[in-house]
Amino acid sequence: MSTFESAVEQAAPLRTTRPGSDGEHLVQQRMGTTERADRFYAEQVLDRLNPRMREFVARQEMFFLATADRHGECDNTFRAGPPGFLHVLDDMTLAYPEYRGNGVHASLGNIEENPHVGVLMVDFLRDRIGLHVNGRAGIVSDEDMRQAHATLAIDPVPGRRARTWVVITVEEVYIHCAKHIPHLQKAPARGTGRSWGTDDVRRKGGDFFGAAADAPERGPFLPPPRATAATWRAEAERALARAARRTPGTGTGGAGTQGFSGWFSRSTPA
Repeated sequence: MSTFESAVEQAAPLRTTRPGSDGEHLVQQRMGTTERADRFYAEQVLDRLNPRMREFVARQEMFFLATADRHGECDNTFRAGPPGFLHVLDDMTLAYPEYRGNGVHASLGNIEENPHVGVLMVDFLRDRIGLHVNGRAGIVSDEDMRQAHATLAIDPVPGRRARTWVVITVEEVYIHCAKHIPHLQKAPARGTGRSWGTDDVRRKGGDFFGAAADAPERGPFLPPPRATAATWRAEAERALARAARRTPGTGTGGAGTQGFSGWFSRSTPA
Protein backbone atom coordinates (compact mmCIF):
# COMPACT_ATOMS: atom_id res chain seq x y z
CA MET A 1 0.00 0.00 0.00
CA SER A 2 1.41 3.40 -0.98
CA THR A 3 1.74 6.41 1.32
CA PHE A 4 -1.16 8.04 -0.50
CA GLU A 5 -3.43 5.01 -0.02
CA SER A 6 -2.51 4.83 3.68
CA ALA A 7 -3.27 8.51 4.12
CA VAL A 8 -6.71 8.34 2.52
CA GLU A 9 -7.65 5.35 4.71
CA GLN A 10 -7.07 7.49 7.81
CA ALA A 11 -8.46 10.82 6.55
CA ALA A 12 -11.91 12.17 5.78
CA PRO A 13 -13.34 13.02 3.37
CA LEU A 14 -12.08 10.20 1.19
CA ARG A 15 -10.08 11.23 -1.89
CA THR A 16 -11.56 9.03 -4.54
CA THR A 17 -9.37 9.85 -7.55
CA ARG A 18 -5.61 10.25 -7.65
CA PRO A 19 -4.80 13.88 -8.56
CA GLY A 20 -2.81 14.82 -11.63
CA SER A 21 -3.08 13.88 -15.29
CA ASP A 22 -2.81 10.45 -16.85
CA GLY A 23 0.39 11.66 -18.50
CA GLU A 24 2.09 12.61 -15.25
CA HIS A 25 1.06 9.28 -13.69
CA LEU A 26 2.62 7.44 -16.64
CA VAL A 27 5.86 9.42 -16.34
CA GLN A 28 5.95 8.79 -12.58
CA GLN A 29 5.78 5.05 -13.23
CA ARG A 30 8.44 5.31 -15.93
CA MET A 31 10.75 7.36 -13.69
CA GLY A 32 10.07 5.38 -10.53
CA THR A 33 8.69 8.35 -8.57
CA THR A 34 5.12 7.19 -7.88
CA GLU A 35 5.66 6.77 -4.14
CA ARG A 36 7.27 10.20 -3.86
CA ALA A 37 4.47 11.78 -5.90
CA ASP A 38 1.85 10.12 -3.67
CA ARG A 39 3.43 11.70 -0.59
CA PHE A 40 3.30 15.10 -2.27
CA TYR A 41 -0.33 14.65 -3.33
CA ALA A 42 -1.33 13.50 0.15
CA GLU A 43 0.54 16.16 2.13
CA GLN A 44 0.81 19.27 -0.06
CA VAL A 45 -2.10 19.48 -2.53
CA LEU A 46 -5.21 21.27 -1.21
CA ASP A 47 -8.50 22.16 -2.86
CA ARG A 48 -8.67 25.61 -1.22
CA LEU A 49 -6.41 28.33 0.17
CA ASN A 50 -5.53 27.88 3.83
CA PRO A 51 -4.81 30.94 6.04
CA ARG A 52 -1.05 30.98 5.36
CA MET A 53 -1.66 30.71 1.61
CA ARG A 54 -4.17 33.58 1.73
CA GLU A 55 -1.66 35.76 3.57
CA PHE A 56 1.02 34.87 1.00
CA VAL A 57 -1.22 35.74 -1.95
CA ALA A 58 -2.34 39.03 -0.42
CA ARG A 59 1.19 40.50 -0.40
CA GLN A 60 2.38 39.40 -3.84
CA GLU A 61 3.20 42.03 -6.47
CA MET A 62 3.40 39.69 -9.47
CA PHE A 63 2.42 36.31 -10.81
CA PHE A 64 2.65 34.20 -13.97
CA LEU A 65 -0.55 33.14 -15.73
CA ALA A 66 -0.85 30.08 -17.98
CA THR A 67 -3.82 29.69 -20.34
CA ALA A 68 -4.67 27.65 -23.42
CA ASP A 69 -7.25 28.00 -26.16
CA ARG A 70 -9.78 25.33 -27.12
CA HIS A 71 -7.16 23.59 -29.30
CA GLY A 72 -4.65 23.35 -26.44
CA GLU A 73 -2.35 26.07 -27.84
CA CYS A 74 -0.71 27.58 -24.76
CA ASP A 75 0.21 31.06 -23.63
CA ASN A 76 2.12 32.15 -20.54
CA THR A 77 2.13 35.73 -19.37
CA PHE A 78 3.12 37.97 -16.47
CA ARG A 79 0.91 40.17 -14.33
CA ALA A 80 2.04 42.78 -11.81
CA GLY A 81 0.56 45.44 -9.58
CA PRO A 82 0.71 46.82 -6.04
CA PRO A 83 0.70 44.31 -3.17
CA GLY A 84 -2.73 42.73 -2.98
CA PHE A 85 -3.72 43.38 -6.60
CA LEU A 86 -4.42 39.64 -6.73
CA HIS A 87 -7.41 39.72 -4.38
CA VAL A 88 -8.34 36.86 -2.08
CA LEU A 89 -12.15 37.00 -2.06
CA ASP A 90 -12.43 33.84 0.04
CA ASP A 91 -10.62 30.53 0.41
CA MET A 92 -11.99 29.32 -2.93
CA THR A 93 -11.88 32.50 -5.03
CA LEU A 94 -9.20 34.86 -6.38
CA ALA A 95 -9.66 37.89 -8.62
CA TYR A 96 -7.34 40.31 -10.37
CA PRO A 97 -7.85 43.39 -12.55
CA GLU A 98 -6.80 43.51 -16.18
CA TYR A 99 -5.05 46.82 -16.89
CA ARG A 100 -4.54 48.59 -20.19
CA GLY A 101 -2.11 46.61 -22.34
CA ASN A 102 -1.16 46.06 -25.96
CA GLY A 103 -4.74 45.33 -27.02
CA VAL A 104 -4.09 41.72 -28.02
CA HIS A 105 -5.87 40.15 -25.01
CA ALA A 106 -4.30 36.73 -25.56
CA SER A 107 -5.08 35.50 -22.03
CA LEU A 108 -8.64 36.81 -21.99
CA GLY A 109 -9.22 35.32 -25.42
CA ASN A 110 -8.01 31.92 -24.24
CA ILE A 111 -10.22 32.11 -21.14
CA GLU A 112 -13.22 32.81 -23.39
CA GLU A 113 -12.54 29.49 -25.14
CA ASN A 114 -11.12 27.45 -22.25
CA PRO A 115 -11.60 28.51 -18.60
CA HIS A 116 -8.78 26.37 -17.18
CA VAL A 117 -5.90 28.51 -15.88
CA GLY A 118 -2.70 28.06 -13.91
CA VAL A 119 -1.32 30.79 -11.64
CA LEU A 120 2.24 30.69 -10.30
CA MET A 121 3.36 33.16 -7.63
CA VAL A 122 7.04 33.26 -6.69
CA ASP A 123 8.38 35.26 -3.76
CA PHE A 124 11.97 36.02 -4.77
CA LEU A 125 12.50 38.68 -2.09
CA ARG A 126 11.40 37.43 1.33
CA ASP A 127 10.39 33.79 1.75
CA ARG A 128 11.95 32.45 -1.48
CA ILE A 129 9.04 30.10 -2.06
CA GLY A 130 6.30 29.66 -4.66
CA LEU A 131 2.62 28.81 -4.78
CA HIS A 132 0.64 27.20 -7.61
CA VAL A 133 -3.09 27.82 -7.99
CA ASN A 134 -5.00 25.91 -10.67
CA GLY A 135 -8.65 26.54 -11.36
CA ARG A 136 -11.36 27.84 -13.66
CA ALA A 137 -11.57 31.50 -14.66
CA GLY A 138 -14.32 33.81 -15.83
CA ILE A 139 -14.29 37.39 -17.09
CA VAL A 140 -16.33 39.93 -15.12
CA SER A 141 -16.88 43.62 -15.92
CA ASP A 142 -15.56 46.22 -13.47
CA GLU A 143 -19.11 47.42 -12.80
CA ASP A 144 -20.40 43.94 -11.97
CA MET A 145 -17.33 43.20 -9.87
CA ARG A 146 -17.80 46.28 -7.70
CA GLN A 147 -21.49 45.60 -7.28
CA ALA A 148 -20.67 42.13 -5.97
CA HIS A 149 -17.70 43.30 -3.85
CA ALA A 150 -18.31 46.84 -2.62
CA THR A 151 -15.11 46.91 -0.54
CA LEU A 152 -12.82 46.80 -3.59
CA ALA A 153 -10.80 50.02 -3.67
CA ILE A 154 -10.40 52.06 -6.84
CA ASP A 155 -6.71 52.34 -7.68
CA PRO A 156 -5.68 56.03 -7.83
CA VAL A 157 -3.05 55.41 -10.54
CA PRO A 158 -4.75 55.96 -13.95
CA GLY A 159 -2.77 53.22 -15.67
CA ARG A 160 -3.91 50.74 -13.05
CA ARG A 161 -7.62 51.29 -13.49
CA ALA A 162 -9.32 47.95 -14.04
CA ARG A 163 -10.60 47.46 -17.60
CA THR A 164 -12.15 44.17 -16.57
CA TRP A 165 -11.60 41.45 -13.96
CA VAL A 166 -10.66 37.79 -14.03
CA VAL A 167 -12.25 35.72 -11.26
CA ILE A 168 -10.65 32.33 -10.54
CA THR A 169 -12.44 29.50 -8.75
CA VAL A 170 -9.72 27.48 -7.02
CA GLU A 171 -9.50 23.76 -7.76
CA GLU A 172 -6.05 22.85 -6.45
CA VAL A 173 -3.25 24.66 -4.62
CA TYR A 174 0.27 23.46 -3.89
CA ILE A 175 3.74 24.66 -3.01
CA HIS A 176 6.61 25.36 -5.41
CA CYS A 177 9.70 24.38 -3.46
CA ALA A 178 12.49 26.82 -2.68
CA LYS A 179 15.32 24.62 -3.96
CA HIS A 180 15.99 26.48 -7.22
CA ILE A 181 14.40 29.88 -6.53
CA PRO A 182 17.04 32.66 -6.47
CA HIS A 183 17.03 35.17 -3.64
CA LEU A 184 16.74 38.64 -5.20
CA GLN A 185 16.70 42.21 -3.92
CA LYS A 186 14.68 45.18 -5.13
CA ALA A 187 16.75 47.74 -7.03
CA PRO A 188 16.44 51.41 -6.02
CA ALA A 189 13.73 53.21 -7.97
CA ARG A 190 14.96 55.14 -11.00
CA GLY A 191 13.25 58.07 -12.67
CA THR A 192 9.54 58.52 -12.06
CA GLY A 193 8.79 54.84 -11.55
CA ARG A 194 6.71 52.49 -13.69
CA SER A 195 4.82 53.82 -16.67
CA TRP A 196 1.47 52.20 -15.91
CA GLY A 197 -0.88 52.28 -18.90
CA THR A 198 1.47 54.12 -21.23
CA ASP A 199 1.31 53.75 -25.02
CA ASP A 200 4.76 55.31 -25.46
CA VAL A 201 6.73 52.69 -27.40
CA ARG A 202 10.09 53.58 -25.86
CA ARG A 203 8.77 53.53 -22.30
CA LYS A 204 7.19 50.14 -22.97
CA GLY A 205 10.54 48.71 -24.09
CA GLY A 206 10.51 49.62 -27.76
CA ASP A 207 11.68 47.00 -30.22
CA PHE A 208 14.09 45.52 -27.67
CA PHE A 209 14.41 42.15 -29.44
CA GLY A 210 14.56 43.55 -32.97
CA ALA A 211 11.41 41.74 -34.05
CA ALA A 212 10.28 44.55 -36.36
CA ALA A 213 13.27 44.00 -38.65
CA ASP A 214 12.61 40.27 -38.87
CA ALA A 215 8.83 40.48 -39.24
CA PRO A 216 8.82 41.04 -43.03
CA GLU A 217 10.42 37.62 -43.50
CA ARG A 218 7.12 36.07 -42.42
CA GLY A 219 5.36 37.71 -45.34
CA PRO A 220 2.56 40.28 -45.32
CA PHE A 221 -0.03 40.14 -42.57
CA LEU A 222 -3.42 39.59 -44.12
CA PRO A 223 -6.22 40.00 -41.60
CA PRO A 224 -9.35 37.92 -42.11
CA PRO A 225 -12.38 39.57 -43.68
CA ARG A 226 -14.47 41.68 -41.34
CA ALA A 227 -17.54 39.92 -40.05
CA THR A 228 -20.95 41.28 -40.88
CA ALA A 229 -23.13 42.88 -38.21
CA ALA A 230 -25.34 39.79 -38.13
CA THR A 231 -22.33 37.53 -37.56
CA TRP A 232 -21.07 39.76 -34.74
CA ARG A 233 -24.49 39.71 -33.08
CA ALA A 234 -24.68 35.92 -33.28
CA GLU A 235 -21.19 35.53 -31.82
CA ALA A 236 -22.00 38.01 -29.05
CA GLU A 237 -25.10 36.00 -28.14
CA ARG A 238 -23.01 32.82 -27.94
CA ALA A 239 -20.36 34.54 -25.79
CA LEU A 240 -23.00 35.90 -23.42
CA ALA A 241 -24.59 32.46 -23.12
CA ARG A 242 -21.19 30.88 -22.32
CA ALA A 243 -20.45 33.58 -19.74
CA ALA A 244 -23.84 33.11 -18.08
CA ARG A 245 -23.18 29.37 -17.76
CA ARG A 246 -19.73 29.63 -16.19
CA THR A 247 -19.18 33.09 -14.65
CA PRO A 248 -18.06 32.52 -11.04
CA GLY A 249 -20.35 33.91 -8.35
CA THR A 250 -19.36 36.09 -5.45
CA GLY A 251 -17.48 33.26 -3.74
CA THR A 252 -20.25 32.62 -1.21
CA GLY A 253 -22.10 29.90 -3.05
CA GLY A 254 -24.19 32.22 -5.23
CA ALA A 255 -25.64 31.34 -8.59
CA GLY A 256 -23.01 30.39 -11.12
CA THR A 257 -20.45 29.23 -8.55
CA GLN A 258 -19.08 25.80 -9.41
CA GLY A 259 -16.84 24.46 -6.66
CA PHE A 260 -14.28 21.71 -6.95
CA SER A 261 -15.95 18.32 -7.32
CA GLY A 262 -13.03 16.06 -8.14
CA TRP A 263 -10.79 13.92 -6.01
CA PHE A 264 -11.67 15.53 -2.67
CA SER A 265 -15.29 14.37 -2.93
CA ARG A 266 -16.63 11.29 -1.19
CA SER A 267 -18.13 8.90 -3.75
CA THR A 268 -18.16 5.78 -1.57
CA PRO A 269 -19.59 5.20 1.91
CA ALA A 270 -17.22 5.96 4.79
